[in-house]
Amino acid sequence: MPTDTRRLTGPESSQSPYNFAPCSKLDMRNLEVRPDGRSFKQLRPLFLRTDVVSQARGSSYIEMNDTKAICAVYGPREVLRREDFSLKGQLTCDFKFATFSCKQRRQHQQDSQEKDLSVQVLEALEPAVCLHKYPKSQINIFITVLQHDGCALSAAIMCASLALASAGIEMYDLVVASSAAICGSLTLVDPTAQEEETILKSTVKLDANAGSVTVAYLPSMSQVSALSSDGELSFEVLNKSMQECVANCQRLYPVLEQTLVKHQQELEASKS
Repeated sequence: MPTDTRRLTGPESSQSPYNFAPCSKLDMRNLEVRPDGRSFKQLRPLFLRTDVVSQARGSSYIEMNDTKAICAVYGPREVLRREDFSLKGQLTCDFKFATFSCKQRRQHQQDSQEKDLSVQVLEALEPAVCLHKYPKSQINIFITVLQHDGCALSAAIMCASLALASAGIEMYDLVVASSAAICGSLTLVDPTAQEEETILKSTVKLDANAGSVTVAYLPSMSQVSALSSDGELSFEVLNKSMQECVANCQRLYPVLEQTLVKHQQELEASKS
């Protein structure tokens, strides 16, 4: 059979370079400086931008060093099916890791982890949206993580919150999220994927406290809209970590505000 000379010939099977790279493990007992040079309480730089998807009603992009995500919001759309009628609007969320976003290639179809994250993002956003303003309507949120290096949930929540606001959806407040990883007496704010993996797999156990906490917060209303935790954490450690995440949310809130103000100024400039 003749071969296609225009096609690039390559091996029938290939392996990820991560399979051959040396595996660097974190030693939590002797950790003084984090691998990326940050202190234990230091947040990663946050970059936000709106109007990145031209076809969407509202959209935003978030970057936290090597964690990058994009969100598009469509609607409100009329719900045509009679059985779905509600005096309150419906919010839907579709969370997806891009196939190339993680060390191990992700599937095109949504897996159980992505479905769980979709529910968590939805629970964090629903208290902030004025759903009673949109009867018999549906608002659709689509989040894609382009590169994953930890804190995908908190990044997705902030990205979706900003996209909803840029779409003109009425909200009580912007939703800000922050995460922390705990291993014994050590608390790492805004952990990377390596730090999350090391702690959650419990490769190093100092005591029973080993896990992570993510808090979604409405700063103007001083209310927590969602709390998610993994691992084994005592009530005292969980409460302390939650307070620390709330403080970090208050520090991040002005960044989201400034991005939204800039978005509004650009809209007014384009109309004039």
